Amino acid sequence: MRHGKKINHLGRKTAHREALLSNLASSLILNKRITTTVAKAKALRKYVEPLLTKAKADTTHSRRTVFSYLQNKESVQTLFGEVASKITDRPGGYTRIIKFGEARQGDNAEMCLIELVDFNTLYTKEGVAKKAKTRRSRKTTKKEDGAAEAAAPEAEVKAEKKTKKASAKKDKE
Repeated sequence: MRHGKKINHLGRKTAHREALLSNLASSLILNKRITTTVAKAKALRKYVEPLLTKAKADTTHSRRTVFSYLQNKESVQTLFGEVASKITDRPGGYTRIIKFGEARQGDNAEMCLIELVDFNTLYTKEGVAKKAKTRRSRKTTKKEDGAAEAAAPEAEVKAEKKTKKASAKKDKE
């Protein structure tokens, strides 16, 4: 039974595991994303997220605390400079784990990509093209101009659906 065993030991002694997580955390902060196994990524998430939270308060004490974990001046500077400025308004969940489909060739270990959420431009609002909002539940009653503008996208969508259905029927015949 594994009652109360919250730490994944990763098949290593304590000093080796702490050095591994420190190096992984430094690499993650410097490179913004790294490829590793799923087990190491989950252990790294528990290790690095409190450090990212501590980096929000740029005090001497928090810098020294983070340095005691990372043991790398460059990663501490990057964390308190570049990374902390992007995560100030985020309440938590600073990392994302994306699993790969294929396993590692040698030992068949599940591989994944762990990244800092705010540094991926694919999922940010600027990277995604904004869609026009349409109200489908009820019509607007503010102004006639506003109602006409709100109704125009709905009419275009309905017209597109009708033309697609008609072309699908012609293709079947």
